[in-house]
Amino acid sequence: MIDRRRIEIADPKITGSMQPYHAAEGLELDRARKYLERCEEGSRLRASKALQEVRDDLRRDGRETVGCGLLLASGRPLPPLAEVLASHARIHTADGEHFREALSTAAASLNLPVAPVPEKEIWARAAVDLRTPIADLERLVNAVGKTVGPPWTKDQKLAALSGWLVLAVAS
Repeated sequence: MIDRRRIEIADPKITGSMQPYHAAEGLELDRARKYLERCEEGSRLRASKALQEVRDDLRRDGRETVGCGLLLASGRPLPPLAEVLASHARIHTADGEHFREALSTAAASLNLPVAPVPEKEIWARAAVDLRTPIADLERLVNAVGKTVGPPWTKDQKLAALSGWLVLAVAS
């Protein structure tokens, strides 16, 4: 583990930007669309800045950034905005997609290849790409957690595994 940090890409200057589709739920459709565009722009800018900071910090340590792992949800495309805002389940999905899209766009703007993998498939994909049984990968990930200390929840474990996949593809 070379670096670990939490990147906050919701724009704190925009009320509700932590869950933008939830915040847009009660708005008239045109206002919701404009609000979401503001949130998207703010998140893209913050994601680009954060990824550039990571890259700069790694360069200062003599390291190269080779890609960006991105965990995907179900993979179903979202319906039109009016349908999203009419369904609480779709609102949750759209909030997640909002931040994934911001990170993906930010990585592309920095010419960083994005290695997307559906969250439900990451362990199986890692077992194949890293040529290591899932049980061994789980032990390795847990051992890293003991070394780096808390927090080491599912989010951190999957981020570490995603990073290993990026490195495997890059080498």
